Amino acid sequence: MAGSIPARSTPFEQVTPRLSYEAALEMVMGLADFERSSHSPGHARFHLERMGLLAERLGSPHLQVPTVHIAGTKGKGSTAAMVTSILTAEGYRVGLYTSPHLHSVVERIRVGLEAITQDEFAGLVECVWPAVESAGRDGGYGDVTTFEMLTAMGFQHFQAVGADVQVIEVGLGGRLDSTNIVDPEVSVITSISLDHVVTLGSTLERIASEKAGIIKSGAPVVVAPQPEQALAVFREVARERGAPLVDVEATVAWERRDVDHSGQWATLRGPRDHYDVHLPLLGDHQLENAATAVTAVETLADRGFRI
Repeated sequence: MAGSIPARSTPFEQVTPRLSYEAALEMVMGLADFERSSHSPGHARFHLERMGLLAERLGSPHLQVPTVHIAGTKGKGSTAAMVTSILTAEGYRVGLYTSPHLHSVVERIRVGLEAITQDEFAGLVECVWPAVESAGRDGGYGDVTTFEMLTAMGFQHFQAVGADVQVIEVGLGGRLDSTNIVDPEVSVITSISLDHVVTLGSTLERIASEKAGIIKSGAPVVVAPQPEQALAVFREVARERGAPLVDVEATVAWERRDVDHSGQWATLRGPRDHYDVHLPLLGDHQLENAATAVTAVETLADRGFRI
């Protein structure tokens, strides 16, 4: 481990961190980081036991906030941001966890679309680090990784700030991704194509099987427009797990009305209502992402959320 911090009884959000942001970042990035490494241990050696133990040592914060869990090849970040924006506009306090970051690691953990501060990041490291050391030392699964720690920090923060819902983006794949310890209200799978073929498999069917790992028993799964091979996999897994599948392409219609340098205007027609929207993003794929996000939120409404 990169350092040691004694456990602290006062919640991290109520104190000035003892660590500087730079020191906290060094500790987190000093863990095994397979995002940046060309020497990944291989997908077969990934598992969820260590992440589950880490979360358990923290009091299982991942289970304390209702979750929208989003996997996919393309569009999952945009879809996660759109779901977050819709729920925030409705008045919910929404935690958003995404990866990788563009400029700063704090971008991965947001409330609404606002990234946590550097002091909050340092405070989270102080809060989570004793559990990281404990899980690595006592669990028999090896040391916690950078992505696992950041994921745990996100869960911890969203519980601490009293988030009403958390939108969690999968890092890689789905089945064995560190985020896949959640018990989602709604799962979402965005567009699938060949990606990370060395890790996830060289066919759409194998990649879809990995992404389908986020489908949980009884929890509806919203599926964006897909190649037929991928959709067939999702239908079969959803059937096996008793998870209602919502096919966006079959249930939502959308059309672009106008476009200019500021973005595009479109109309979306879903089962509950129709929506005239402006997207500050260009491209047909963003209309698919918007339709998927609206369907995810409508599905939350079907499960009792006020929308």
